[in-house]
Amino acid sequence: MKKPLDRPELDELHIVNISRRTFLKELALTGFVLAAGFPLLSEADETAPHTDEAKYGADAMPHGWVDNPLVFVAIADDGAVTIICHRSEMGQGIRTSLPMVVADELEADWQRVRVEQAPGDEVRYGNQDTDGSRSMRHFFLPMRRVGAAARAMLESAAAAQWQVPVQEVRAEQHQVRHPATGRTLGYGQLAQAAAKLPVPDRDSLRLKKPSEFRYISKGRVGLYDGQDMIKGQGQYGIDVRLEGMLYAVIARPPVYGGKALTYDAGEALKVPGVVRVIELKGSPPPADYNPLGGIAVIARNTWAAIQGREALKIEWDKGPHGSYDSVAYRAELEAAARQPGKVVRNSGDVDAALQGAAKRVSAEYYLPHLAQAPMEPPAATARIVNGQCEVWSCTQAPQVSRERVAKWLNLPEDKVTVYVTLLGGAFGRKSKPDYIIEAALLSQAMDGQPVKLTWTREDDLHHSYFHTVSVERLEAGLDARGKPVAWLHRTVAPTISSTFAPDSKHQMAAELGMGVINVPFAIPNLRVENPEAEAHTRIGWFRSVSNIPHAFAIQSFVAELAAEAGLDPKDYLLDLIGPPRRIDPRTLEDSWNQGESPEVYPVDTGRLRRVTETAAREAGWGRTLPKGRGLGIAAHYSFVTYVAVVVEAAIGEDGSLSIPRVDVAVDCGPQVNPERIRSQIEGACIMGVSLATLGEISFKDGAVVQDNFHTYELTRMDDAPREIRVHLLPATDFDTPLGGVGEPGVPPIAPALCNAIFAATGQRIRQLPIRDQLRKD
Repeated sequence: MKKPLDRPELDELHIVNISRRTFLKELALTGFVLAAGFPLLSEADETAPHTDEAKYGADAMPHGWVDNPLVFVAIADDGAVTIICHRSEMGQGIRTSLPMVVADELEADWQRVRVEQAPGDEVRYGNQDTDGSRSMRHFFLPMRRVGAAARAMLESAAAAQWQVPVQEVRAEQHQVRHPATGRTLGYGQLAQAAAKLPVPDRDSLRLKKPSEFRYISKGRVGLYDGQDMIKGQGQYGIDVRLEGMLYAVIARPPVYGGKALTYDAGEALKVPGVVRVIELKGSPPPADYNPLGGIAVIARNTWAAIQGREALKIEWDKGPHGSYDSVAYRAELEAAARQPGKVVRNSGDVDAALQGAAKRVSAEYYLPHLAQAPMEPPAATARIVNGQCEVWSCTQAPQVSRERVAKWLNLPEDKVTVYVTLLGGAFGRKSKPDYIIEAALLSQAMDGQPVKLTWTREDDLHHSYFHTVSVERLEAGLDARGKPVAWLHRTVAPTISSTFAPDSKHQMAAELGMGVINVPFAIPNLRVENPEAEAHTRIGWFRSVSNIPHAFAIQSFVAELAAEAGLDPKDYLLDLIGPPRRIDPRTLEDSWNQGESPEVYPVDTGRLRRVTETAAREAGWGRTLPKGRGLGIAAHYSFVTYVAVVVEAAIGEDGSLSIPRVDVAVDCGPQVNPERIRSQIEGACIMGVSLATLGEISFKDGAVVQDNFHTYELTRMDDAPREIRVHLLPATDFDTPLGGVGEPGVPPIAPALCNAIFAATGQRIRQLPIRDQLRKD
């Protein structure tokens, strides 16, 4: 397979720049005539189908969706098909899965398909924010229509050439056939004629029946970038090199909202290779996506820049958050959780039910800040030539990056191009373009010379947009049978909105809709409160976001109530979920519903029950285990997907923890690429274990204490679950709406693990990480 045209050959990780304009010219010269962005065809059809009524899903996202084949598909004279992927690849396989959907409907031979990465341009491609576990669920149908429309155009071109009715021809495996005469024409032979035809109306398209799929749902297509990744040939943000490029690192204020009072660059400039020291202005809180400011060292290589930074002498003003301390702040959150707060859901009379209960049970759960800590830290390369800025970066949000760079450089948006590389992990961190803006500002300071900015691991851990810290307090009133008649949940955590707006002290509707107000339990009296919490650092998106603390607290508490009642935890959980029913999320005070239609995506307790029953059955729930071993169960609904987990935990006499096996049942609706789903769930399981056992970011005197992987530890191979079994519940048909996949596997892991520890030892874990809390015999 030939290398794609705008994916130039790498020579010792150097890249050859090909501008968008040059790329389009080369497409024309090499026979790409049904082409992405080909000038003569760019007005062939509408590319942004929006209506005033569009309110949910992709329609509600900035710039919505696009399903024009002339934007996404290019066919060369030799029959090679190039498909544009407009979402970012960060290990989830979307650069395979979305083009695979197009190829299936197009009847293209996957071995003759090439994939190109789109630059940031949402007007052209539709929404490009790769977050929220929504790439496939938002673009599955648009990409099917892209392939079906291109197929219809090829069939129409063949029918016209043969002078037969189009109903008599059919596209199959990279050619169009006329069964009556046995004639065939390859896609390359038809591409020029097909490109001159109007794009068919989407309502006229014939989409395949699921029985006709070649690639969708089959799990037979390997990662498009797999070989490049294995061979070290994939181009990540940190790999980019341009001719004449300089390298930079930045000394940022150690405390959020701080700034440099004075600095001495004398010793830094003596370091061999250091070219210049530049002061960058920061943004006071709330900092939004803006840079934190600091002192940048620019050098001829990254090592020299790092050494120059170490030689800087800086006096910092810590600013308003210089006293932030994790221990003291936890006490503040706990105090808030023990007092009434803003009521965000209320049904029945909780106070009266608690007063009349046969037994009252309460518990508090604590989770610290977390850092995304992707294996590839943030990195970006920028250059400015003739008033045009080009950026190469590992970004989840190329359009947002483009907009913010244009704003900071005072350039028109069409003068900024953001090229998206592979992402070596992201988990939400790379949806914020502060590091991309920094690279652009440094190039501007160097008169447009290419500058690559690298964040070290220490930078990444010290200056992330952290997952929130939280205290979750729950109280239940039980009747004589041990069943809850009242449920009170107070959730206290600094909100993501504090990063963007001042005086934000309550969780947003989206955060509350992550498993706390929309808990679907059949309890007659239920109240959820949200006391105030002030943020003292940047809070941002993290894989699964607020589902992590909410699921940990709720699913742990359910197991505690089962123990109080002397009942089986699995049976108790199923009893709380109640009978199968489809609940309008608005009746649960959830106005967000993951941005999806409440009619199309109700909360379905039948599906939650099925994953719970499946995980328990497949794990052998109730089987006899040796001393020191136990099974724990948890289930959670997030990103419109249902997941249940059973963890087997083994506790040694020395308090050591091992995990022999994890069973995960997943109902995400139709499965477009089952192997990628399994991989995502397996990765989510390991990440969930890592967060539960080791993950913690703490603050002292306003600054982050942890600075690398020896203090912010991740689960290593020896401590990972020995066996992870993923059980995908089949959807009845592809009319069922798709759920998310990338994030829903994380939230139930920690509570299932802690419930397993209780089953094995009788010890209850209410704060994460577990670390050395386990008792020794």
